[in-house]
Amino acid sequence: MTAHFDIAIIGAGMAGASLAAEIGDAADILLLEAEDQPGYHSTGRSAAFWEECYGGPEIVPLTSASGPFLEQHGLLQNRGALYLARADDDGKIDHFFARFANSGAQFERIGRDDLDRLVPSLRPEWDRAIWQPRCADIDVAGLHALYLRRAKQSGVRLECRARVNGIARDGAWQIKLADGRVFTADTLVNAAGAWADEIAQLAGIKPIGIQPYRRTVVQLRVDPAPSHDMPLCLDISGSFYFKPESGRLWLSPHDETPDAAHDVAPEELDVALAIDRLQHASEWRVQTVERKWAGLRSFAPDRLPVYGSDPACESFFWFAGQGGYGIQTAPAAARLGAQLLLGRQRDDMTARLDAEAYSPARFA
Repeated sequence: MTAHFDIAIIGAGMAGASLAAEIGDAADILLLEAEDQPGYHSTGRSAAFWEECYGGPEIVPLTSASGPFLEQHGLLQNRGALYLARADDDGKIDHFFARFANSGAQFERIGRDDLDRLVPSLRPEWDRAIWQPRCADIDVAGLHALYLRRAKQSGVRLECRARVNGIARDGAWQIKLADGRVFTADTLVNAAGAWADEIAQLAGIKPIGIQPYRRTVVQLRVDPAPSHDMPLCLDISGSFYFKPESGRLWLSPHDETPDAAHDVAPEELDVALAIDRLQHASEWRVQTVERKWAGLRSFAPDRLPVYGSDPACESFFWFAGQGGYGIQTAPAAARLGAQLLLGRQRDDMTARLDAEAYSPARFA
């Protein structure tokens, strides 16, 4: 007999797991994961940090609303962040201040003396920066595990190795898996990340245009080793970022290369580009590339997340397009998603969020 559920969620990464945890006490939930374990793709490859301005002013409310939850559960470790700049970047600094002036984020302009104390290996021309004192590392694995644990405790049924290869609707949604199993559900939630548009097409829903992009990270051993409390450093022009990790340096060329949804791997050119950019910005001597990996981030056309029922089919719920900030916004996004999905009232976490800004109806 085919098992029937109130709600089926496709994707058990951070998006699907967090939403399942938020709604598991109110409905009979099925959580489907294509891989052997949840979080194999973007969630498991994130070098996540909670940085108030990451993603732009439209994302700040989600990030700020998520901060207290992350702090309450001991998932943040303060680090601070610097947007590094040179003399010809003054216009970009001014633009940053203007753009985030009314966002509620905390930041200030600093000069070379402060930079020498915070990041002593910078080359002399990098002599100014924007300092964000509240930036923190996120325990990504801990957050994901917390949501999976809460989902399980509330009765959510998690099925791994459950790759969806067919979806039909005849009153209820029929979800067909590659291994021949079939489940049915009254409501279908698309939390499939980079695969979100593919799932929509399987369900006969018009795709939004959610595009996956490849992001590369390398772990370097450098001399001298970075201090453990060095801030996260980002180029204000968006060409690199780096942070210390267990005596090593995690470095990204801040790449966003359009790609297909698949088990993505780093390209050697991107690794070389990252190292070249680091050497133009710092005096570290790169000794060894110890690890390298890539992950997919997926954006809707306007680079804002997509939360809500499809305008052409109320029982198809989008929870996708979180870009590179899906981890730092997960608590508020999941709470808002649950309220939209179940018709719940807003609470303190979501009171200031503009749900219309994230609605799929904006693409209708």
